Amino acid sequence: MTRESLSTGKAWEATVPFSVGVIASGRLLYTAGITARDADGQVVGAGDMRAQVTQCFSNLGDILKVAGAQWGDVVKFTIFTTDIARYDQETRDIRRSFFVDKPAATLIEVSKLIQPQMLVEIEAVVCLP
Repeated sequence: MTRESLSTGKAWEATVPFSVGVIASGRLLYTAGITARDADGQVVGAGDMRAQVTQCFSNLGDILKVAGAQWGDVVKFTIFTTDIARYDQETRDIRRSFFVDKPAATLIEVSKLIQPQMLVEIEAVVCLP
């Protein structure tokens, strides 16, 4: 796998945990939207943004492990949330630890997810080693 994070050199880029773009080559894994479900399929942390983001990243980590990948192999995150302000304020410290090697990222506010108690859904593009 080859990977190159892009930067335009603008000062604000140094303050965020993602890149404006990533050039990658090799086999790619596209995940489904990962939600805050436990092993039994029950939603974790209804109304709790931190608990749901933690569970989403935990579930995504399980997928990476099965694929033989690591967090540094993620080249793009797309994150959907029902409240972008809460997501930004309440989970900044959690998500930064998963943004290894500054993947590209998109954050989108949506009106709702598949179940009313869900607050966040995360998908990833992974360049497999």
